[in-house]
Amino acid sequence: MIKSPLAQFDIVVVFSIIFRNYEVSVTNLSLTLLFVIMIIFIIFNKLFLGQMIPRALQQLLESLFIFIYRLVYQQLGKEGLMYFPFILALFLLILFLNLFSLLPYGFAVTSHFVWTIYLSLSICLGIFILGLINFKIKFLKLFVPEVPLLLYVLMIPIELLSYVLRSFSLAIRLSANIIAGHILVHIIADFILVLCNLHKLIIVLPLFLLFAIFVLELGVACLQAYIFVILTCMYINDSIHLAAH
Repeated sequence: MIKSPLAQFDIVVVFSIIFRNYEVSVTNLSLTLLFVIMIIFIIFNKLFLGQMIPRALQQLLESLFIFIYRLVYQQLGKEGLMYFPFILALFLLILFLNLFSLLPYGFAVTSHFVWTIYLSLSICLGIFILGLINFKIKFLKLFVPEVPLLLYVLMIPIELLSYVLRSFSLAIRLSANIIAGHILVHIIADFILVLCNLHKLIIVLPLFLLFAIFVLELGVACLQAYIFVILTCMYINDSIHLAAH
């Protein structure tokens, strides 16, 4: 029986623990997060305790390390390198969550808007607090554009709204792309299963199309992680380089 394409996004309780009147449930979402976080810890350990002559895996990790380092340096400058560990960890978290969701029986954590909006709201709130710490009340000048005095009543609410919507755009962009790609792969895979009862030559084209879309999904998984962190860097830049506005 072919399941609904949306069934792959269901949060399922793996097991639960009841203590008095409280119940603690462990779901496929929490297990996936725990597994990916453990992988990230192993990667950081591999980076900092690597061999003098790196092997293939270490070379790959070091290349990724240098890529994110250059990204942070280009977006934030020398004084923004203190945020490099955070950006690297954020990139690895989203990247591995996206890649893990493409594995058989993998769960797409980043497809759930509730989780992505929690992540983006936390980041944007932290960036706003960072701006207040760095510039105190002067940081609020970010919401006062250089326009004629009569337009302040209109432009200030628009600037405030656009700043708040940053977190929603981060979350929606990530979730929507992951959902759309996974649903497309699921529909084409179900279509191929239906064609399996027909002549083998008929399923060659759908198999090729499925492979092409899967490769595209790999690219989307990497690209969405990159877009998320580069936008985060741009938002952090507002909190450490107020003079640019």
